[in-house]
Amino acid sequence: MKHCCGYIRVSTADQAREGVSLDSQRERLTAYCAMRGLDLVDIIADEGISGTIPLADRTGGAKLLEMAKRRTVTEVVALKLDRLFRNAHDALGRMAHWDKASVGLHLIDMGGAAVDTRSAMGRMMLTMMAGFAQFERDLISERTAASLQFKKRQRAVYGPIPLGFAREGDNLVRDEREALLVARIRLLRDQGVPLRKIANALNADGITGKAGGRFYASTVQAILGNTIHA
Repeated sequence: MKHCCGYIRVSTADQAREGVSLDSQRERLTAYCAMRGLDLVDIIADEGISGTIPLADRTGGAKLLEMAKRRTVTEVVALKLDRLFRNAHDALGRMAHWDKASVGLHLIDMGGAAVDTRSAMGRMMLTMMAGFAQFERDLISERTAASLQFKKRQRAVYGPIPLGFAREGDNLVRDEREALLVARIRLLRDQGVPLRKIANALNADGITGKAGGRFYASTVQAILGNTIHA
């Protein structure tokens, strides 16, 4: 009998949007392993962990990788591709590594069907699914970026109020005092002053950021990079 480890993950966004729960994932993985005759030795859970975090940087993910490395288990079972991996590159890289180590990957809900990388067909399906999943993420990212740029052009509120603006209802209006500060920052940068020195100069003058905090090189860089000031 093949020894396998299940992996389940849920983030706050998932729970709010899809109602996905750790219990439902655990139930489906257990049923799948029983049906396939797999010895389910453990189910590792990462709760409230974003899928953007690499598997190795998650507490449960690191444990899973160690178990596969030590060959404590020879099969890894998860509900979907996005429970384990951030993107197509991450998924295919890990699949290739596990394939060389003779560790099989089972994804039990890939478009309504299960995928097992022990077979050539399973590896091909996973490769295709990973590509389509990445394509969908890229489209969402493009739409989000386009929407953000539109809101900035329309001076509509789109998130935290940027330095140089104040909020009036759902719109952003120019804050003259802060706008002068932004102009000063841009002038210093145009003169070749390093980001850290700009931040130090503002802090030395007792100037605070939008939320009343100190300036850092990253703060200055974010202000300079915000296209709303263009």
